[in-house]
Amino acid sequence: MKSRSFVITTTIAAKSSLLYRAFLDSAMHSEFTGSPATIDSRVGGAFTAWDGYISGEILELEKNRRIRQRWRTTEFSDTDEDSLLEIEFIEKDGKTTIRLMHSNLPEGTEEDYKQGWKEFYFAPLKDYMKKSS
Repeated sequence: MKSRSFVITTTIAAKSSLLYRAFLDSAMHSEFTGSPATIDSRVGGAFTAWDGYISGEILELEKNRRIRQRWRTTEFSDTDEDSLLEIEFIEKDGKTTIRLMHSNLPEGTEEDYKQGWKEFYFAPLKDYMKKSS
C-alpha cells in the first residue's frame, strides 16, 4: 500500500513565536481549536488533540521555526504506520507563513486530512490571532 502526502501553506498576521506556541501549549491549542488537547511539549513528548481523535509524539523541535511529529488519528487502522507531520514557521514583516507537510498518510486519505487542516486548524487559528491582537 502506497502512502500519500501533501503540503499546504497559509499566512497569518502574527509572530512565529506565538503560532509555534499555539501548536505546543495545551491550553492555547485547546482554546483556538475549541477542543481538548494535552501536549507534552518536549522532544519525545506525547500529545493528543480533538479529545483524543489525534495522537502522536514530538520528534523534533526548532524553537519558533519547526515542529516535527509522529501523528495519527483514530481513523488509522492498526496496520497503518504513523504519519509524519512537519510544520515550519517563516516570519517576515510581522506575518508568518505556516508550511505544513503531512506524509505517510494511509492511501486515499490525503484530501480529507488536507481539508481538515484548513478547516479545523488554519481557519480557527487565523480567527484566534485576530481576536488576540
